[in-house]
Amino acid sequence: MAGPDQAVGSERESRPSPIDVHVGTRIRLRRTLMGMSQERLGEALGLTFQQVQKYERGVNRVGASRLFDLSRVLDVPISFFFDDMPDSLTTSLGGPGGRRGASAVESTDPFGDDTLNRRETLELVRAYYRITDPSVRKRVFDLIKSMGPADA
Repeated sequence: MAGPDQAVGSERESRPSPIDVHVGTRIRLRRTLMGMSQERLGEALGLTFQQVQKYERGVNRVGASRLFDLSRVLDVPISFFFDDMPDSLTTSLGGPGGRRGASAVESTDPFGDDTLNRRETLELVRAYYRITDPSVRKRVFDLIKSMGPADA
């Protein structure tokens, strides 16, 4: 009977953890927003692009030291990789349910969860960061903010 139980256990272990998938998605998001290829990120970390792919899919778990390296190369705080983690995931894994303290705001977000993954969003962010003059970039930012609804 140990054989079938082991098969079930090894099958379960071969599936990526939802947290690893979330962290991988955040790595891919930031890399893409920076216009960086998997190859270039791999070179900066001393990895192959295939290893970067596995991190981004959540197949390989990102260790603490690698997460630290990723935060430096991608120029984000380590917390970035855990931002926007669904409350259902954190509560099912024993974390505090309302840890972000903004659940009321998030539930009224008109963009939903896929806004940052849309090609339009990525192209807009890339175009914005291609503006080399900081004062022009600031004016574009202020213009876009002024066109949206007033904050409550």
